[in-house]
Amino acid sequence: VYGIDVDLPDMVYGVVSRPPRRGGRVRDFNADQVRAMTGVLDVFEIERGVAVVADKYWRARKAQDALKIDWDFSDAVSLSTGDVFDSYRAAADDDPGESERSEGSFASAMEEGDRVVEAEYAQPYLAHATLEPMNATAWYREDGMEVWAPTQAPDLGRIAAARVTNLGPDDITINTTFLGGGFGRRLTQDYIEEAAAVAYRVGRPVKVIWSREEDTRHDLYRPAMLHRMKASLSGAELTGWHHQIVGPQILDWYVRNAAPAQYPWAPKFMYDTLGSVGLMAEGIATPKDFSAIEGAIEYPYRVSNVDIRHTHTDPGIPITWWRSVGFSHNGFAVETFMDELAHEAGEDPYQFRRRLIGHEPRHLEVLDRVVRLADWQSPVPEGRARGLALFRSFGTYVAQVVEAGIENGAIRVYKVTCSVDCGQVVNPRIVEDQIEGGILFGLTAALYGEITLENGEVQQSNFHDYPLMRQYERPEVLVDIVASSESPTGVGEPGVPPVIPALGNALFALNGKRQRSLPLRANA
Repeated sequence: VYGIDVDLPDMVYGVVSRPPRRGGRVRDFNADQVRAMTGVLDVFEIERGVAVVADKYWRARKAQDALKIDWDFSDAVSLSTGDVFDSYRAAADDDPGESERSEGSFASAMEEGDRVVEAEYAQPYLAHATLEPMNATAWYREDGMEVWAPTQAPDLGRIAAARVTNLGPDDITINTTFLGGGFGRRLTQDYIEEAAAVAYRVGRPVKVIWSREEDTRHDLYRPAMLHRMKASLSGAELTGWHHQIVGPQILDWYVRNAAPAQYPWAPKFMYDTLGSVGLMAEGIATPKDFSAIEGAIEYPYRVSNVDIRHTHTDPGIPITWWRSVGFSHNGFAVETFMDELAHEAGEDPYQFRRRLIGHEPRHLEVLDRVVRLADWQSPVPEGRARGLALFRSFGTYVAQVVEAGIENGAIRVYKVTCSVDCGQVVNPRIVEDQIEGGILFGLTAALYGEITLENGEVQQSNFHDYPLMRQYERPEVLVDIVASSESPTGVGEPGVPPVIPALGNALFALNGKRQRSLPLRANA
């Protein structure tokens, strides 16, 4: 049973109209007119918008269509996508950022090297696009509330429901159903909070369902990020590495935006759960947020001079965790730039990496294995090329080779070969399934993923303009698992980060055109 399947006696249905721009508020709406429609039980304002409750789901939707809401946008976000990246570049120019890793002297390496290579990479906001949209069913009674929900964090769901009722978290029971996709989206409990707020007023079991359009436009997104890279070369030797990451931090966004307004428990809860290395205002301890820098600070290649920085800037767009989190955008920047440097050095991308990774035996093993399995040096059919990427995330070492081409004016991925070292493996099939799922998830982002804003409004709404990879596009996927006695590590997310740069590197090998922003384009 998934959340959307829950069926209770005497259950009714709720839908919520939310402001099209974050920060909008309800001024007025035609409650009496909508309340008079067939099957409508109530229409009322909640904190997140206007709720309609009806005896049937479709009647609730028809009533929602008849709603005429006067929104107050005086405090709402009004940015467009171009404004976001303009603000990132301005921030990067003004602030070199907080040092996250420093070894040697990159400034000296730049002065002493033969040449300096620079590149800028940009990645858009990404939706989670779970096949089951957000939903929750809540039933309020005087002695408590019971909730049925597809949630990744039932304890947080209890607290979210308590906040909009007269109950405490101990009075609320969360029944966790199967999830029709989570990917980090269901860590945020806004949909449970809505269902609880509606059920608290109605006093009957209420199922609140988000439409696909609502799920896309009111998601909390993977942050858009900007990366400025520099490297110094002496001959073919990489002597210096500089990476400036520009963008927000997820936990910081929660503490400053969600926590004060929606979840006053959040800082302490996150501290209790995750530990602390920093202090917030008013003495509240919060953990170090690695969401912007993870995958960058672990840069594994042997370079004497390393300078990695984070310039924090937040345009105010709601963000949350997305499958592989910061590794997703840092993986693209790091491994695409490594490919650029190999080309600049006049070396094969595999040999260039291998020469710099020999001190990391687990990295080296997956790299050598994937190249052997993909038959890296052999010719490919006409119109195709191969690209390579190597990355470690969630403790797991992954190397991937993507074989791709352009077919009928579109990018076509033919094969992905992946070698993975995730420590000791109990069930190899689970590892294969999770890594393959991560590969397809990453390819979807590489080929199609892009949420854009126009005057604060999300422009995408459904799978016609935020598409997912379809079955007919699925490449052949080979997952090779390293036999290991090391402690087991993650497999649900590490398949995502390397496949994105590996595809971009394959396209460069195909046509000599380097793409530094996502999604990748066939006609770039």
